[in-house]
Amino acid sequence: MTTPSWNTEDLTFDETLFSGVTRLFPLPNLVLYPHVVQPLHIYEERYREMVADALVTDRLITMSILEPGWETDYDSRPPVAPVGCLGKIITHHRMEDGCFNLLLLGMRRVRISRELEPIRAFRQAEVELLTDCYTDDTSLDPELLRHNLLEEFRQHLPKESYADPLDQILSRHIPLGALTDLVSYTLPLAPKVKQELLNECQVEIRAQLLIQQFHQPIQTGPVRPAGEPGFPPLFSTN
Repeated sequence: MTTPSWNTEDLTFDETLFSGVTRLFPLPNLVLYPHVVQPLHIYEERYREMVADALVTDRLITMSILEPGWETDYDSRPPVAPVGCLGKIITHHRMEDGCFNLLLLGMRRVRISRELEPIRAFRQAEVELLTDCYTDDTSLDPELLRHNLLEEFRQHLPKESYADPLDQILSRHIPLGALTDLVSYTLPLAPKVKQELLNECQVEIRAQLLIQQFHQPIQTGPVRPAGEPGFPPLFSTN
């Protein structure tokens, strides 16, 4: 069996070159965050066209979760959550049948301002880039929140889940904003909760919301691996 050839792109995002128009890739229960990498298997024709278009231009795609009730209109343009995550294709492989396997790196939170009239098989929208900010509330100590979040995270993860790659990541001094995104992505939280965490741009508030989740019954499900032996890691399909 031959090993697939993977095309790796750069990991940078220059917001001064961003036009404000992005391709939309809505899925029912997958919330992407900045600072994390999501493996995707693309097989629907409209999304294969979307990826092909992205690869010859800016390689940018915005993931946004579908609003409740999407089941009756999935093949059309059901409503999506107003806040999504702009991601960049950093690695891809086109298969013989035209499908794609790719890795999408979350770059920035975005707010969808207006969806554009359809001129392609895939959806497009104008978006506003959102920026993490810190509150003026001096009672919220970012370093203390970071410490508490790390402690809770380590205690709630099965040991095999952070054995090597994730443990190495957690041992570094990750900024609080990036840490909240990593934890939000990894924990098996309900999609509604994950979306609420994506919506929140105030870093300390986001950290507080996450810490509160540890003191409630966390929805059972597989923990997203931060690293897998071999490449590519497990894929999410459209």
